[in-house]
Amino acid sequence: MQVYTYSEARQKLALVLEQAENTGKVLIRRKDGRTFALVLEKNISSPLDVPSIKAKIATQEIVDIVRQGRER
Repeated sequence: MQVYTYSEARQKLALVLEQAENTGKVLIRRKDGRTFALVLEKNISSPLDVPSIKAKIATQEIVDIVRQGRER
């Protein structure tokens, strides 16, 4: 795991971000000794997050179809 000073991280931000993506974690140390971890955030999406479509169907038609399906 790579450790950068605050100044180095600021000057080489693109490299630091790329390294965090590749290795999973990069540390940034400040002059006062505090250390911060830079990690790639996983993009968590819902399985219900699907793109919409344009459909030429009325709301009442959808309601009727759902009712028919429930009657079976």
